[in-house]
Amino acid sequence: MIIAIDGPAGAGKSTVARRVASELGIEYLDTGAMYRAVTFGVLSREIDPSDAESVIGVCRQLVLEISVDRVVVDGVDATSAIRGPEVTSAVSAVAATPEVRQFLVELQRAWILERGAGVVEGRDITTVVLPDADLKLFVTASPRVRAERRVAESGGDVDAVEAAIAERDRRDETRAASPLSISSEAVVIDTSEMSIDDVVADILERVQG
Repeated sequence: MIIAIDGPAGAGKSTVARRVASELGIEYLDTGAMYRAVTFGVLSREIDPSDAESVIGVCRQLVLEISVDRVVVDGVDATSAIRGPEVTSAVSAVAATPEVRQFLVELQRAWILERGAGVVEGRDITTVVLPDADLKLFVTASPRVRAERRVAESGGDVDAVEAAIAERDRRDETRAASPLSISSEAVVIDTSEMSIDDVVADILERVQG
C-alpha cells in the first residue's frame, strides 16, 4: 500500500501521516523535512537561498539522513533546527528551485521503491512524486484554523501567523516547479472541524474499505 498525502502548511498532514503509517505498520516519509534539511545545509554554508546555482551545488554535497524522528545533515543533528524560524523563512526559496525538486523527487521515489509501501506526505506527492499511489489524499484546513493551531503550539499573534500562512500558500501554489495543487484523483479532507483521531479514522476506513 502506497499512500500519498498533499496539503498546505499547517493542515495537520504530518501528524496524520505518522499516525496512519503507525496504524498500518508501514514506514512514513516527511518530504517537507527533506527540503528543510537542504535549506539547513544552505544556510549553514552561509549561502543565499535564492542563489539557485549555489543551492544546486549544495545538493550535490549534502549527506542526508532522514528518519521518522531524526534529521541529520552532514553529520549534524538538525531535527529541531529545521523547524526553526530561520529555516522556515527560507525553505520556500530553496523548494522553488527546479533542480532541487528534481534531486529530492528522485530520492523520494527511491525511498518508496526500496520499501514497496509507505505513507509519503508533502506538497507534490500525488501530482508529481507518486502519481500512481494506491490512495491519494489532499489534507487541508482554512488559513485561520491553521494559524490558531500553530499559535496554540508555539505562541505568537494569530493574525500575523495567518498572514504568514497565506503568503506561504501563495508561494507554494504559484511556483513554476511542481506547484501545490489538488490531483483530480485525490480525496480532499478538510480538517478545519475535525480532530486528528477523526481524520486518521477516515483515512483508515478508506484504506480498509
